[in-house]
Amino acid sequence: MAVGVQLDFKGSTLDQYDQAIERLGLLPGGPSAPAELFHWVTETDEGFRVIDVWESREAFEEFLQTKILMVSSEVGVIAPPEIQYFDVHNYFSGARWRG
Repeated sequence: MAVGVQLDFKGSTLDQYDQAIERLGLLPGGPSAPAELFHWVTETDEGFRVIDVWESREAFEEFLQTKILMVSSEVGVIAPPEIQYFDVHNYFSGARWRG
């Protein structure tokens, strides 16, 4: 079952996010990480927030442990993200139909 994930990186910057994404080999507008269905990020008053939809919670948690936390520390993120999970009833991705 798909899962929504919200990660709040308090005390971190979008520059650190951009560095982390580059180190992961992900490009803006490009393909996502394996098992990641949708991704977006925004700046907040306290840092930045990532919103994702993943194929499963297990897929996300594996990517978190093997990639996100390691790369985050490499770019100077000092605190782990606060994480919330959401059951996903439905999601859309890709180009919209234009008629």
